[in-house]
Amino acid sequence: MIIRNMVALLVASVSLGALAAMPAQAATDEKAVVRNYVTIGEAVYSDALAGAVELQTAVNALIANPSDTTLAAAKAAWIKARPPYMRSEVFRFGNPIVDDWEGRVNSWPLDEGLIDYVDPSYGTSSDANAYYTLNIIANPHIKIGGKDVDATNITPDLLHGTLQNLGDVETNVATGYHAIEFLLWGQDLNGTGPGAGKRPYTDYDTKACTGGNCDRRAAYLKAATDLLVSDLKEMVGDWADSGPAAKRLLDADPKEGLAALLTGMGSLSYGELAGERTKLGLLLHDPEEEHDCFSDNTFNSHYNDVVGIHDIFYGTYTRLDGSVIKGPSVDDLLKEKDPAVEKEVAAKLEASLAAASALKKRGETVEAFDQMIAEGNTEGNAVVDNLVKTLVDQVPSIERAVTALGLGSIAFEGSDSLDNPSAVAK
Repeated sequence: MIIRNMVALLVASVSLGALAAMPAQAATDEKAVVRNYVTIGEAVYSDALAGAVELQTAVNALIANPSDTTLAAAKAAWIKARPPYMRSEVFRFGNPIVDDWEGRVNSWPLDEGLIDYVDPSYGTSSDANAYYTLNIIANPHIKIGGKDVDATNITPDLLHGTLQNLGDVETNVATGYHAIEFLLWGQDLNGTGPGAGKRPYTDYDTKACTGGNCDRRAAYLKAATDLLVSDLKEMVGDWADSGPAAKRLLDADPKEGLAALLTGMGSLSYGELAGERTKLGLLLHDPEEEHDCFSDNTFNSHYNDVVGIHDIFYGTYTRLDGSVIKGPSVDDLLKEKDPAVEKEVAAKLEASLAAASALKKRGETVEAFDQMIAEGNTEGNAVVDNLVKTLVDQVPSIERAVTALGLGSIAFEGSDSLDNPSAVAK
């Protein structure tokens, strides 16, 4: 027994000595967190580009052979293209190069009368928009600011250089996902009832054309899709190591990169997603405030925005091919610097992800987002409002993370629908 105890003590002594000799676990490197943030940025925009290229292929097939089948395939490609782009939105707000570019690809809402024919219920004029019913597809010669403009050839340059935000009106959206969405689905005339847009494939059939100007509609759809692909190529290049978005972060103090990351999380959570895209429509019970309003895909887009916020905190991203990027994260930093704040942020992010998952499940099994926000829909309103509440609730915790990491003060995007709802209701 004495010998056994001596052996045990000797083993314990050796083990403790070995542990003492081991180097202490290195703290998470802030530069490595920023490096991983940039890596995810390039990957998510690359996946968005891949989705846009698939959409481009489907659009070309629709134009070449209009049918119910090719139109359905183009719609499916559009929906498939949305998740990676929405997960990229957490890179907004903290990265100026993204903010300067974003309006070209995801501006909304849009006054669709700028682009194509609309239902009479749309109206014929707007005090806020002189080009409310310009209908570029029907009019190869137009007047802008009293000057004649030749729009015979509908090209990416015409859409981007002339029509986008025409007259400095933000709802004159001529490019990006939502212009393409409108051209594929048409207007959703169902209000807060069931159903999305119902554009017929014959709107692209030059032999049996409905809606008129089928050749020009096809030209517009092609130009808008080609432009989306080229815009996303540009952003992928911006996030490559030698690109300006990446270099701005990698060459700077890493605290600037951490601030950009958390700015994106906080601003997307509060002003953009909780406020402008969700609470506003719920306050007004207005389907026109639905983000993907022609396709009724809003519940998916909102869910993927939340996933993007969640994942960037943990430094992870699952690519379209199933491969996973995982690296040093803000979560790792907070575990070392302030574990209590880390637990708080993690709990809040899990709550908003659960709320977004509930919204997505309801969208898939019960009703679309525009029905959920309908006046009198108690259950639907509650699901939407819970997403708003959880997104708002996580922002003070993100602010505490900013303080814990020594990043100074960060101003997040606000929203009248959250900060001054009485003014919105008027």
